[in-house]
Amino acid sequence: MTKEAQIGVIGSGAMGTGIAQVAAMAGHNVVLYDNNTAALEKAKTGLSATFQKLQEKGKIESAAELLSRFSFAATTQTFAGCSLIIEAIVEKLEVKKNVFGEVEQVVGGDCILASNTSSLSITSIAAACSKPERVMGLHFFNPAPLMALVEIIPAIQTEPGLIAIARELMLQWGKLPVLAKDTPGFIVNRIARPFYGEAIRIYEEGIAGIGAIDKVMTEKGGFRMGPFTLMDYIGHDVNYVVTETVFQAFFYDPRYKPSFSQKRLLEAGWLGRKTGRGFYNYAQNAAVTDNITDMNTAGHTMERILAMLINEAVDALYLGVATVADIETAMTKGVNYPKGLLQWCDDWGASNCLAVLDGLYEKYHEDRYRASPLLRKHAAGNKKFV
Repeated sequence: MTKEAQIGVIGSGAMGTGIAQVAAMAGHNVVLYDNNTAALEKAKTGLSATFQKLQEKGKIESAAELLSRFSFAATTQTFAGCSLIIEAIVEKLEVKKNVFGEVEQVVGGDCILASNTSSLSITSIAAACSKPERVMGLHFFNPAPLMALVEIIPAIQTEPGLIAIARELMLQWGKLPVLAKDTPGFIVNRIARPFYGEAIRIYEEGIAGIGAIDKVMTEKGGFRMGPFTLMDYIGHDVNYVVTETVFQAFFYDPRYKPSFSQKRLLEAGWLGRKTGRGFYNYAQNAAVTDNITDMNTAGHTMERILAMLINEAVDALYLGVATVADIETAMTKGVNYPKGLLQWCDDWGASNCLAVLDGLYEKYHEDRYRASPLLRKHAAGNKKFV
């Protein structure tokens, strides 16, 4: 697909606008559509300000020229000349299916239709179209202009040749594409669930406090943000909904079970940083959270969360969700983990990771802590993943 190809983006929120910016800066003309004209105007103003800042920093030659590549549309009819449409709207399956069905009536027969969904079934979305073979997932990470990773997710109906086209296009856009099987959460949002869920479980059991868990994961684990800080940053309206969606999509597998603690924050409207309150209180002079007093407890906390993360990565490999290389790339570039989880398993030792999981299973007798057969196999044979 050349730079002459016109790109359409559905949804002018932060994600859609970010994807549109990436496409425009790669040389494409872009149609940004939203049925909310106020949201469209806000997106136009935001893009203009962004381009102006980039021009002032010498990163682009002309903000005006870049903005001129955009068409801001309140009707889907403007998609008629597009070669690729990327949908980035609310995470509701029926809404997405309806939009895809509507857009398909407008675009040409060879136009590729892609969803930016983070956890919904691409196969189900494709089934809403008369030509499901041209539908696929292109999952960007927020903020799209800064985050390199893009998950490419073919539906079972997707024409195989589209994978290579999508991969080449993402490379042209300066992105790092990885290929994921169409399973709930794909790579990143599947494997990352224990970073949040197990941290909350430890907190709910009173083993360690919010501040202590965050501190050990950043200072000892090397993560850029602790799980509670990150959940507040993402927003509980996003993070909790992804957890709930993945849990339901996996037929209520206890490994992905949501928590009441996070659901109550969502119900209260305490969505994190954007509302000034989440797991933390962001008001001025708010009380400081607890500090670590018992480093043994802190160390065990990190091992417990890390073992769960590694097990998810190993199981994703075992079930053919992605390759070793793509799993490692996804977790280091999509959520900025300090190193790939499979490499981490090699460094720690599969047998050590397995011992933590088996210890948790013995303690709780919950299927949540079942070890992947592939992890058990590597532990028994002292094998490496990377």
